Amino acid sequence: MLKLVICPAVEQERLGKIVAAAGSMSVVNAEDERDALREIADADAFFGKITPPLLAAARRLRWVQSPTASLEHYIFPELIDHPCQLTNMRGLYSDIIADHVFGYILCFARNFHYYIRQQLEARWEARGGEAGRPSFTMGPATSTGLDRALLHLADETLGIVGLGGIGSEVARRGLAFGMRVLAVDPVQTEAPQGVEGLWRMDRLPELLSQSRFVVVAAPHTPETEKLFQRELFQSMQPNAYFINIGRGMIVDLEDLTAALQAGEIAGAGLDVFAVEPLPPEHPLWKMENVIITPHVAGFSPRIPQRHLDLLLANVRRFVQGLPLRNVTRKAMWF
Repeated sequence: MLKLVICPAVEQERLGKIVAAAGSMSVVNAEDERDALREIADADAFFGKITPPLLAAARRLRWVQSPTASLEHYIFPELIDHPCQLTNMRGLYSDIIADHVFGYILCFARNFHYYIRQQLEARWEARGGEAGRPSFTMGPATSTGLDRALLHLADETLGIVGLGGIGSEVARRGLAFGMRVLAVDPVQTEAPQGVEGLWRMDRLPELLSQSRFVVVAAPHTPETEKLFQRELFQSMQPNAYFINIGRGMIVDLEDLTAALQAGEIAGAGLDVFAVEPLPPEHPLWKMENVIITPHVAGFSPRIPQRHLDLLLANVRRFVQGLPLRNVTRKAMWF
């Protein structure tokens, strides 16, 4: 008989649905790792947080389901080398995070990030031109002027770093606004219809030089860690905005801060940071042209049901011997 071990334990309502989907496969809802260690030796499948001791104790494990989409805190060398398939929860958040990205983009395009601050001061001041009239407050090409320019999105280029599920949804929204869309990705070969260019990563500087909005939608992998350093920020247009909803470790935060302070880019929308929470003394908190959200881009009331649906689908597929959804490239961390 097939056997699935769950650790840590899930609540009874969810467990009942997993048991129903498992059919003839037995399900063990282990309270903690000690309980799981007693059960995993003859387990065929595992859902939850796998650890090196658990993996070492498993004699016939063929499938591990991660409860998360990101894998940088999940993967370890023995798991990479193990013959089991690892599946994750990618794809559940794509539309939700893409909406968050366009929240940033619309704020920057319409100067909402300034107006919200002004509202708290009961201050009436148009920025970037009012009612179609040119602004007389626009100065030379400095951060003071460029980061307050009013933008028409259909005139702008959107550059996406990582065209997986999230990046593709960002692209679709950009196309709906009439934007020119470019992307770079190390493995993807297909893009939503209308994307003008899907390039390999060696053309990232070219994408940066052409884009008014740069969106990082890539996972944290050994190849992307601290990918964005000062030289890449200097490849961007001085009137461009940098948006990161990927992972904080992709960006050298001090280099980004320096680029903003020097006016090398116009602003940034940031949901993820290498150190979270962002320390209260960090200068980014005080920058008017920066929007900070506390790692909430993937928050939605729809996520718990989507999470369960994917798990149940893979449980059924495993029992029936069908291909699993969201099989990862373990060595690449995604």
